Amino acid sequence: MNKTKVSGKQRKDKKPIGKLSENKVIFFDDTDKVYQPGFYGKLFGDRLELSLVEALFLLKHKKIIIKKNGKKMSFKKFYDYAMGIDERFAERYRVYEDMREKGLLVRTGFKFGCDFRVYERGVNLKRGPKSQKEHTKWTVFCVPEDYTCSFQELSRAVRLAHNIRAKMLWAIVDDEGDCTYYQITREVI
Repeated sequence: MNKTKVSGKQRKDKKPIGKLSENKVIFFDDTDKVYQPGFYGKLFGDRLELSLVEALFLLKHKKIIIKKNGKKMSFKKFYDYAMGIDERFAERYRVYEDMREKGLLVRTGFKFGCDFRVYERGVNLKRGPKSQKEHTKWTVFCVPEDYTCSFQELSRAVRLAHNIRAKMLWAIVDDEGDCTYYQITREVI
């Protein structure tokens, strides 16, 4: 068992410590320990940045420690903080958690105009040319069960997914926290 001396105390199984910074959690040490096991976060030279949903998922599974102003945050405190930042956090986190627990590789979809990008099981992320299997399989939009949208909004979501060679999933979270997925495709006649 690994023991690391920290501030005069012995601590077993040292966990990476991230610092909360507005809408992300930043790691400067142990970045590979957080990133590698499941391609969590985004690497930027000397640091790793996790989205709030990624950080909460890893915190829940006791893989990381999150600190705000030097103080360790509990799951509940971090969840409440995230809810104050993002009014859609509950649905987004529940879908993220459900997909990760199904063994899927889930990445943020902000730059693609969706909540998440999801890859097939077993895909390793890489830059440059990719095989069809290595591309995003789905773009995911997370909504509560009472959500309504226009046909134009739905059409834009499907077209966006089609433009990056993916399929669009509507992830509906019901009041009990269960997720139901609807794949919506564009059919050319």
